[in-house]
Amino acid sequence: MKVFLYILIILVCFASCNTSKISNSTSKELHQATANDTIRIANESLEYEIIIIEPGFDSWLASTAKPEGFYSQTYLENKNYIYVTEWNSRVLQPQRFNPNLYEMQIDYNQGIDYGYDVNYKLYNYFIYFQLKHKQQLGPFVPRI
Repeated sequence: MKVFLYILIILVCFASCNTSKISNSTSKELHQATANDTIRIANESLEYEIIIIEPGFDSWLASTAKPEGFYSQTYLENKNYIYVTEWNSRVLQPQRFNPNLYEMQIDYNQGIDYGYDVNYKLYNYFIYFQLKHKQQLGPFVPRI
């Protein structure tokens, strides 16, 4: 059974309203910044993949998030299940929630052991997302 987790979130902000006037060098810088802020987690044996494309997330993960090992895997799995459930609900309600924030569903099965690394990075992405976009994906306020 193939399980694919995809989080493709591309948030690109342009200072100018007219994107056709972006210079070639600015376009290259934007591509480089996006490439530097792409986190890919894959496990070929379980056939899953997570791709997180979010400017600033990589540096936030390294500088602000709790270190790996701080939370137990069970804790991360339980929180991720709550966040994924709410995320998927919001994807299905584009009239109520910003479809630019909630672009696609996440295929996360609580019965599959994705490992600590996947759960750690997914959990921290949800925390980062909630803090950055002032969203609340669960019954508790996100905090670091």
